[in-house]
Amino acid sequence: MIAGLDGLRAIAFLIVFLFHTRHLPFGWLGVQLFFVLSGFLITDILLRMKESLPRREFFLKFYGRRFLRIFPLYYLYLFLLAILIFILPSLDLGGLKAELGKGFLNQLWVAALYVFDFFHASAFFERSRFFTHLWSLSVEEQFYLLWPLLILLTPRERFKQLCLTSIGLGFAFRLAITIAYRMQLFPFLSNDPQQAVNVLPFSHLDAFAFGAYITRFEIPRPRLQLFALALAVPAIGVLTDHLSKGAVTFALGYDLPMSGFYKEVWGYTLLNYLFAALIYCVARTNFLTTLLESPPLRYLGKISYGLYVYHYGIIAITAAIFRKYDLSYALRSPQMFVTSFVVTLLIASLSFHWFEKPIIGLKDKYFPVARS
Repeated sequence: MIAGLDGLRAIAFLIVFLFHTRHLPFGWLGVQLFFVLSGFLITDILLRMKESLPRREFFLKFYGRRFLRIFPLYYLYLFLLAILIFILPSLDLGGLKAELGKGFLNQLWVAALYVFDFFHASAFFERSRFFTHLWSLSVEEQFYLLWPLLILLTPRERFKQLCLTSIGLGFAFRLAITIAYRMQLFPFLSNDPQQAVNVLPFSHLDAFAFGAYITRFEIPRPRLQLFALALAVPAIGVLTDHLSKGAVTFALGYDLPMSGFYKEVWGYTLLNYLFAALIYCVARTNFLTTLLESPPLRYLGKISYGLYVYHYGIIAITAAIFRKYDLSYALRSPQMFVTSFVVTLLIASLSFHWFEKPIIGLKDKYFPVARS
């Protein structure tokens, strides 16, 4: 593992957690960082496997290793939700039963099939803190289905063209989705084009492609670019918010969903390039690695998959328990934040060491790949 990348995973999760506990309005950007980081890591793995394995083994070992890393925890979580819905009545946790139970079977099967992102973009979507965050895992899984095939079919000398084309297509897809939703071309879609852009997989093709690009190609003067982007991206966000809404929020122009001057189309391009520059600087120039390699961040990064899967449901349950016993249940209260984070950390740690880790260990037994 490249130094600092576990720490970046930890940062991505922490800002998502701050977003879901309503402490950081732009914390949803942690998901974008995850997408770009996935593009970087998965593409590097695929390119190395392509060079060393025949076609059949390329697919077998890649998907075998992904299956063992992703599916067991994901389906364990869905199984735990199915159990929870049966025991909720005896717990008497107010509106939690309605939130989990309403449309439960619809949400369960679309989550189980990894198409929750499409469901989220439809008029049938019902928000639930137990399911809603799973849209991003659907996007990741769909990327895992498409990208290996493209990598295998693309000659080495055209890999750069593949990345650049995919970056352009991400922008084009967002524009097409926005127009389709605004013109209400499909009645079964939701009436919120900005939200649809955020959750549909086509919108994030450039996030994965930016990550893929930096696996093999340089960014000129990367630290200078990173500092310039760190100033320019929020400045552009604030300016466009001020011009379109007459106000500026703490989200620095990147509220979810983004809006104003078609920001839902071009805003993701800026953000994805910013995160690509950050990852490049960490991976290639050791930028911030002293901080990112600190034991707490490395540990959080190691268990970040479990942290992400469990956290939103735990926040919902914690808030309901606090409400039942007349505690300070406001999401922004320190008590709520600390309790939900500690419980999430505990459950994700137990899950990693007692469930995930033994299964992850099977990857090298059944689907070994050469280490470079």
